[in-house]
Amino acid sequence: MARPMTMTEKIFAAHAGLNEVSPGELIRARLDLVLGNDITAPPAITEFEQISAKVFDKDKIALVPDHFTPNKDIKSAEMAKTMREFARKHDITHYFEVGRMGIEHVLLPEQGLVAPGEVIIGADSHTCTYGAVGAFATGVGSTDMACAMATGETWFKVPASIKVELTGRLPRWVSGKDIILYLIGMIGVDGARYQSLEFAGEGVATLTMTDRLTIANMAIEAGAKNGIFPVDAVTERYLSGRVTRAYTPVAADPEAGYVRTVTINLSQLTPVVALPHLPENVRPVHDLEPTPINQVIIGSCTNGRIEDLEQAAAILKGRQVHANVRAIIIPGSQAVYLEAVNLGYVETFVRAGAVVSTPTCGPCLGGHMGILAKGERAVATTNRNFRGRMGHVESEVYLAGPAVAAASAVLGRIAGPEEVK
Repeated sequence: MARPMTMTEKIFAAHAGLNEVSPGELIRARLDLVLGNDITAPPAITEFEQISAKVFDKDKIALVPDHFTPNKDIKSAEMAKTMREFARKHDITHYFEVGRMGIEHVLLPEQGLVAPGEVIIGADSHTCTYGAVGAFATGVGSTDMACAMATGETWFKVPASIKVELTGRLPRWVSGKDIILYLIGMIGVDGARYQSLEFAGEGVATLTMTDRLTIANMAIEAGAKNGIFPVDAVTERYLSGRVTRAYTPVAADPEAGYVRTVTINLSQLTPVVALPHLPENVRPVHDLEPTPINQVIIGSCTNGRIEDLEQAAAILKGRQVHANVRAIIIPGSQAVYLEAVNLGYVETFVRAGAVVSTPTCGPCLGGHMGILAKGERAVATTNRNFRGRMGHVESEVYLAGPAVAAASAVLGRIAGPEEVK
């Protein structure tokens, strides 16, 4: 009989052809999807061409030009061209050109390319997003991506797991972003280093898929190898009509071993902000002194889904962005953009004095569409606020959910949604 296993251990055992695996064990596992973007895929392609003439499966590779697109300069155009030509040469099924693409970690779940029980790697650290649907997903380097595109396999060290027990139900204006920031504030940016964050408890059922995608997305910001949620009715409803292939959900065994358990009562949470320059510098919004801002970013792979824009629109409707603030709204995909148009959110944003961008990672990594100058301060729904992350090394980024970001845009300072009258 196999030892009791966590969700991640069970997925690894199945993909390594083993009856069981244990934390610390080195395994070789088959892959269900390999992902690259316009920054990480070009060097992977260079390496790939030195080791192989053929991809392992053209249906199990996804290439998404989302970081510097639409191309901001000659260098970014050349990188996108390299990926585009590779996709054509190898007839890659899941290549998403500008006009069809979105921010990769919004797009792939939306398009049904990730499913429960699968093993997914991507040359982007926020690939861990897909744990929201009960998959094992993690970021890798470009060389690992190159080898994976050739072989369809890669190696892993099986991570130990932390159980995050969720109880209660979120109050209004509190979302998945507040949960994950609160957790990172509790355990620190290295509190789950090379471990799996496995979410459990009665509170999970109260979370939307958007909440879960946001939480899993930022597992890496606690140092985690991956974040993963159980598959339940919420997951099944989200996957219905998206994923048409067979998949095999896994559930943790009751006696599975965890290195620790962290309990969070959702009912007690309030909107929070992560102060510069680490995601662990978390404070309740209502505890902050008045802090003027210059820019607000609402979007990214963390908070660029329609529910995120819905929260922002609810606060911005009939109000104006503060005269001293630049508000930039970035839908996470073309489908999200179109739905935001149809629901009237885009009109709300424009009338409020915000600008609405094509889907792009852009400002999150200091790429384009919202770079900060020296001394400027931004509230962003992105996932990192390291020094210089969004521009000048003497700029500041405060991480928050869409409700706080929208309220801050209106008031011209970091503010909670309940402060907007």
